[in-house]
Amino acid sequence: MPFRALIAGAGGMGKAWGRNLRDCTETEVVAWVDILPDVAKRAADELGAEDIYLGDNLIEAIAAVRPDFVVDVTVPESHYNVTLQALNAGVPVLGEKPMAHSMQAAREMVAASEQSGKLYMVSQSRRYDSRLRAYKKLIHTELGRPGILNSDFYIGAHFGGFRDEMESPLILDMAIHTFDQARYLSGCDPLSVYCDEFNPSWSWYKGDSSATAIFEMVGGLRYTYRGSWCAEGAPTSWESQWRACGEHGTATWDGHGDILASVATESNGFLRQTEEKQPEFMDELPVGIAGSLQDFLNALKTGATPMGECHDNIKSLAMVFAATESSRSGKRVNIVY
Repeated sequence: MPFRALIAGAGGMGKAWGRNLRDCTETEVVAWVDILPDVAKRAADELGAEDIYLGDNLIEAIAAVRPDFVVDVTVPESHYNVTLQALNAGVPVLGEKPMAHSMQAAREMVAASEQSGKLYMVSQSRRYDSRLRAYKKLIHTELGRPGILNSDFYIGAHFGGFRDEMESPLILDMAIHTFDQARYLSGCDPLSVYCDEFNPSWSWYKGDSSATAIFEMVGGLRYTYRGSWCAEGAPTSWESQWRACGEHGTATWDGHGDILASVATESNGFLRQTEEKQPEFMDELPVGIAGSLQDFLNALKTGATPMGECHDNIKSLAMVFAATESSRSGKRVNIVY
């Protein structure tokens, strides 16, 4: 029998998750709720989902269909209520990023997962990328323990809508992907951050669209983030450009397909001779939210801990809020989660 899914939220990402669930042979959508019931109905019709429960009340929907899990694709400010309602009803949750609109809310959501004994996972979809995994393996097999990690993210994104009005559009809306990738690549958790947000004179954003942040990570690693949402021309990949340095050499990734390590081959000399090392790609895995869904379902079936499980993902969220706090205070901020 397939897993029965209830979708909360019928916007653009809600529809994407609807297609993702429809295309997975292990799941079926049995209910769709949205604060605007007509929006949920239109989304279900577009998906071809007939005879499913539609409404605007999550608690009533859970009682009516008893789903195996809830997919939370609501706006960030609603994640707290949706997640707590589902967990308190005994239903696991697979939610979109970011986990919550505040650290206090996120901590309460983690506590609700503990108290209910039910899985709460956040979909950090960019982890499900064979290139990222190959780059991580190259770092840890060739460089020794990394001590320096840098990422650059420069894209001139003309979204329009709510992002143009946000106070910190780059850090709050996008940087969590890159921060989470940094934790994944390094295997290190954050300790503190100094961040400077700013808005270039030509920016079309109301809030700070650009930032530089220096994170101290466990074990002494320094991770530096540089980025901008209003950088016209020569864009980086959406996955960022990366450089990792360790005792034995350096590994780079352009965020597309160019992954390479340069490793020292001698122990003396002013500039040591180096040897290039190529990445080893593992078996292809489902990409993006399809990967998130597979990881979540595997956890439901086996009890394994998926990537993005709430106790882990809250650390990436903490990097976001600490960065904005540092920017506004002008001080280095310790990261507490």
